[in-house]
Amino acid sequence: MMKKRVLAMAVAASSLMFAGAAQAEVKIGFLGGFTGPIESLTPPIYEGAQLAVRHVNEQGGILGGQTLVMPSADTTCSDASAASNAADRMVNTENVTAIVGALCTGATIAAANNAAIPGGVVMVSPASTAPAVTDLDDNDLVFRTVPSDSFQGDILARLMLDKGFDDVAVTFVNNDYGRGLADAFVESFEAGGGVVSENLAHEDGRADYRSELGSLSASGSETLVVLAYADGSGQTVLRQAYESGMFTQYAGADGMVGSALVEAVGADVLEGMIATRPGSPELPGTELFNQAAEEAGFDPSAVFAAQSYDAAFLLALAIEQNGSAEREGLSEALRSVSSAPGEVILPGEWEKAVELIAAGEEINYEGASGSHEFDENGDVPGVVVEMVVEDGAFVGKGQVDL
Repeated sequence: MMKKRVLAMAVAASSLMFAGAAQAEVKIGFLGGFTGPIESLTPPIYEGAQLAVRHVNEQGGILGGQTLVMPSADTTCSDASAASNAADRMVNTENVTAIVGALCTGATIAAANNAAIPGGVVMVSPASTAPAVTDLDDNDLVFRTVPSDSFQGDILARLMLDKGFDDVAVTFVNNDYGRGLADAFVESFEAGGGVVSENLAHEDGRADYRSELGSLSASGSETLVVLAYADGSGQTVLRQAYESGMFTQYAGADGMVGSALVEAVGADVLEGMIATRPGSPELPGTELFNQAAEEAGFDPSAVFAAQSYDAAFLLALAIEQNGSAEREGLSEALRSVSSAPGEVILPGEWEKAVELIAAGEEINYEGASGSHEFDENGDVPGVVVEMVVEDGAFVGKGQVDL
């Protein structure tokens, strides 16, 4: 009888221990395009967010020593149903407190409208750049750590005009990202005196774009601006343009900046290609992140990696500031930890931030990709850098300041 009682007590204690362990986790989900047209761009973005999680856990954890974990789900980038299902799993099955992501704009909008907003879950995208995100009716739940394409498109246009390009043909992937970027580019390029001889949408995921390329080439332009994705239509368009002997110069934006694009199309073919992407200013936080990323084994200059670190670290800071893993009040806390006034917190300074928050002090995170003073729409100002393909790789040429 005594043995049974001891066994029962041991089982009960064990059950309590496992229940406590289950409750000792705080979850921030990650929605990424692990398959689809940005699958080669996603891994370092994910690694950036994971690095932030590692910094939190290595410095004592969150909310009194709990472990921060990051379940992930694949949006495929281009399938709204997949994005909605992935977000639903994060919100209603994983019961995350917040979400880093999604990456592609259409995925972010679908995830927000169908799961995050109804569930009261804050999302911070490190990569959704389309202007359409600005106009979401989101109850102050959707933020991003990258500038809108209304800014990047303008910078790309002015950069090309400054380099002497005055006549271009444009093709863009027919989604929120492509349309928003093309609209901004064309408006700015023409306002600056340039000629857009053709501005043509194309659908992603097709095997043949020769018909569209024929129309673009017939315009007479020698320069083709491709606003699409490195692992999707952008790659196929560039390859078939070269195979057909069309155009002598290519340009693009952030969705095209990846080593997989150069490897697939050919270094000789793309030599001299111009592109833009959101970047990081020369600030102390940038250097700290660069060093930490290199030690973690990934490229700190990978597109959106720094922005992803900032998204995850900001959400962790906001949860700590909010005092619980509850969703309510998190957007207000996010605005608080990301804005002046307050003691400056740099990437990796988790322990310092926790001590200040516990003491009732205000903090102001200055991140890997710059400061994040969110406006009323959850948008941030930003830095755009020039990229050029040289010797088989995209090389950064510094911040564009025109």
